Amino acid sequence: MSTTTPGGTPATSPTFVNGAVSFWYREGGVPARRPALPGDLDVDVALVGGGYTSLWTAYYLKQAQPDLRIAVLEKEFAGFGASGRNGGWLSAEPPGQMRRYAKSHGRESAVALQREMFSSVDEVIRVAAEEGIEADIQKDGLLHVATNAAQERRLREGLPPLRAEGWGHDDLVELDADQLAKRVRVAGARYAQWSPHCARIQPAKLVRGLADVVERMGVAIYEGTEVTEIRPHEAVTPHGTVKATYVIRALEGFTAGLRGHRRVWLPMNSSMIVTEPLPASAWDEIGWRGAELIGDEANSYCYIQRTTDGRIAIGGRGIPYMFGSHVDQRGETRAATQLQLQAILRQHFPATEGVGIDHTWSGVLGVPRDWCATVHLDERTGLGWAGGYVGHGVTTTNLAGRTLRDLILRQKTDLTRLPWVDRKVRGWEPEPLRWLGVRSLYVAYRAADRHENSGLERTSVIARVANVISGR
Repeated sequence: MSTTTPGGTPATSPTFVNGAVSFWYREGGVPARRPALPGDLDVDVALVGGGYTSLWTAYYLKQAQPDLRIAVLEKEFAGFGASGRNGGWLSAEPPGQMRRYAKSHGRESAVALQREMFSSVDEVIRVAAEEGIEADIQKDGLLHVATNAAQERRLREGLPPLRAEGWGHDDLVELDADQLAKRVRVAGARYAQWSPHCARIQPAKLVRGLADVVERMGVAIYEGTEVTEIRPHEAVTPHGTVKATYVIRALEGFTAGLRGHRRVWLPMNSSMIVTEPLPASAWDEIGWRGAELIGDEANSYCYIQRTTDGRIAIGGRGIPYMFGSHVDQRGETRAATQLQLQAILRQHFPATEGVGIDHTWSGVLGVPRDWCATVHLDERTGLGWAGGYVGHGVTTTNLAGRTLRDLILRQKTDLTRLPWVDRKVRGWEPEPLRWLGVRSLYVAYRAADRHENSGLERTSVIARVANVISGR
């Protein structure tokens, strides 16, 4: 195995890969493309983007009304974007978002959304089992881990309101350092909270399996088909125009590339590394036997998974935003970002010293200006969308798919009354303010983490100001 190299070079394995969409496609390879759109087409529902949102929407629509003509239009291949590149968290806990929904729509409505998020975790697991989708799913929960006094204080102070206000977090379990060590030994950990509402998945297996399922149900998936413009009842591509009663935009982080949508959602870059398989001696030292997901409570947080083949995958924000809302299509990651993530890995798990990095990749998620996901459908124009999941998309896309089903079928249900339906939010600032703002905020968050690691007892003032400015 490789060891950490001097001079600012990532410690890579002999089989190291940078980009190639993501590590999740190493097993089974990047899929062969389905045929492109053959020409003009008339359908009932056109879904723009071949990720989880479109596929879940197609799945539930076909279940409810099998005779619907549905087409999925994808520039690359189904699962090319965030659906095939994420950290593998089937999670349901965005409390900051829920409080913003409560402020605009009332706490009862926001609590209903939170509870639907919880149930959506189990719904994904149910469908995967029922449809025979093998995606390495294991529901062992999520550990929020504090490694300094400020992080511990944030976690502890946030718990009583979650319990007292009826958010459904009564099953959060507090763990002191010794109790946490019985599950997993994170260096320097002082305190943690465990939630049962999270499962580990293999993202590419889930999206590929779901695409195969909806195709068997009669949904047409056209790959290599870029939608260049969306108009009322039309999706325009170089191969032809698709006319539809409903056209649903489900491009998430790639929304900014669509004409007229550059400032709608900010494409936030997130990067990951995955190690070589760890030796038994390293796992003995770490003691991580289950499939719990792990997130630290740093302001520039990270998210961690133990893979089924005994690796550690860890992600975070490297270069969070590219000027002009541009995105790196192939997922290549800069050496500086690899080093940042490698340093966090070694800090949390010293036993990984000497273990090489086997793969690194990046992807984008769509971030609304208020950091709250939305679902929308305009009956007059037939235009709709869902997205802005800010890190909880594996679960939220399922709820979005069921909500869009009800909206398209014109059914008034509990889902269509949730506070994220038809939520309006202003766009992001124009350049260069957008670039300067986002880059400055993440510099601030890293500075705040350095201050907190130096012994602060409470959240850094820098982070508190950055949170207010960002709307996070």
